[in-house]
Amino acid sequence: MNKREFLKRSGLGVTGLVLAPSIIMCKSQTEHQRLRTAHIGVGNMGNEDLKSIASHPLVDVVALCDVDANYLKAAKTQYPDARTFTDYRIMLKELEDEIDAVIVSTPDHTHAPAAMLAMEFGKNVYCQKPLTHYVSEARAMNSMAEKNQLVTQMGIQVHSFYDYKLATLLIQSGIIGKVHTVHAWSPKNWGYNGDLPEGSDPIPETLDWNLWLGTSKERPYKEGFYHPGNWRKLIDYGCGTLGDMGVHIFDTPYNALALDVPLTIKNECRPPNTLGYPENNVVTYAFPQTKYTAETLTWIWYDGPGAPRDHQDLKLPGINSSDMDTSEDDQSLEDKMSLDAKIAEEGQLPEQGAMFVGEKGRLLLPHFMQLPKKIVDGAYVDISSEIAAISEAHNLGEPVRDYASEGPKHYHEFVDACLGRGTCSAPFSYASKLTETILLGVIAGRFPDQTLHWDSSSAKFEEDEANIYLKGTYRAF
Repeated sequence: MNKREFLKRSGLGVTGLVLAPSIIMCKSQTEHQRLRTAHIGVGNMGNEDLKSIASHPLVDVVALCDVDANYLKAAKTQYPDARTFTDYRIMLKELEDEIDAVIVSTPDHTHAPAAMLAMEFGKNVYCQKPLTHYVSEARAMNSMAEKNQLVTQMGIQVHSFYDYKLATLLIQSGIIGKVHTVHAWSPKNWGYNGDLPEGSDPIPETLDWNLWLGTSKERPYKEGFYHPGNWRKLIDYGCGTLGDMGVHIFDTPYNALALDVPLTIKNECRPPNTLGYPENNVVTYAFPQTKYTAETLTWIWYDGPGAPRDHQDLKLPGINSSDMDTSEDDQSLEDKMSLDAKIAEEGQLPEQGAMFVGEKGRLLLPHFMQLPKKIVDGAYVDISSEIAAISEAHNLGEPVRDYASEGPKHYHEFVDACLGRGTCSAPFSYASKLTETILLGVIAGRFPDQTLHWDSSSAKFEEDEANIYLKGTYRAF
């Protein structure tokens, strides 16, 4: 497939992403007994996606694609019957009639080009988070999925975990009343305040650098700077900490409160540069009211070293050691050490998480695999009866504290939906709005301390200077 054909078929123009006429409509997956999958990106997280999809007993891995020959070789050893490709465009064209679903696990800037082309071929798509690199892409991918009636899922695995489904149901049951504020945080640092490295290095024989760059601008290869690990920090390829951990941690409050896209966005961060994202961001969103929120919902996101900032809403109850029996006669050394550790731990926020603040208290949701906790008047409140009732009513089962068994659930949900045996809980209709919200906060980092006003109906900011960041320029490659 040549460059012109690719750009035309995938709907990628030179100034942005637009919908091209659909070529192939979705074929009913209920006709098949098994799901035939093709995987774009099979290293690191892509390998985890591959293993989790393939762990479903009704999946046949037909094709593997990666620009890095080392990743491709490792994946081939696991699935020796799969055909291998370096260019996903060639794979989709050659295997058009041999695959049913495509899993996209590439760096963020390649999500939309690969997924859009797969959907043009009528393939169901599982795409890693964040769904896209640009706001315009998120809307286009949702439109394409709806137009072609495709099964889709964004890779936010914790969406299907027990604790997050439980927290959603607790909030919607009114356990803390109408919510007026959400705080969410991660100290992870996918920012970069440095300069572009000078010069270039020889491109490894095992890496197709042109295909790694894809539709992004051409840059010289620099060993260890872009591939495999640092691309999340860089504006041309990733979406910073907000686009990485933010998607996971935003997901449950966003879903529980039935939010749409925000009205305003403000990012407190360092002045922008043209290369990397800020290392610390404090992003404040204002959302319109839903049936689970106050008239306006305020959402504050904190990331980077030291996150979150101190805030009254984030103060936790502590254990007063004077109220506990710590006498040597009654406790072994092991018991005393355990108690000391508990006293030290209480009053400390989890490293990552979210806090709902409502009219009847607060609900803390650690990230991840910990039960939510209710706080009223500075004290924890026992909600075990509410948890038991909701778990039984919604058939949640018992809490699971094993990622190996919880992780595949989200993937298997996608496979089952493709086979006509259920639906997806994070389809592009949901994921595109969540991603749009995330990316608006990323764009606000270009305008530190300035409140941006978002018009969802026109998909534009009132501040015209911000609109140039809603889409990108695509390189033919």
